Amino acid sequence: MYKVKVENPCSCFFKSGLSEQVEFENKDEAKKEAEYMINIMKSNFCKKHEFALNEQFGDFTVFIKPRS
Repeated sequence: MYKVKVENPCSCFFKSGLSEQVEFENKDEAKKEAEYMINIMKSNFCKKHEFALNEQFGDFTVFIKPRS
């Protein structure tokens, strides 16, 4: 199983209805979902945060951090 999880979710994330962690049967599906989530966040969230994607051992983590 391959996971996509979100670190440091903000209030915009909670309002979005996206899940903090989802699992997939293959790595390509997990990567597509992680990229989709980041695109949603970049286009629909309040612009007070930055988003980064990290892959480790086939799992993907989306980091939400305040803009500097």
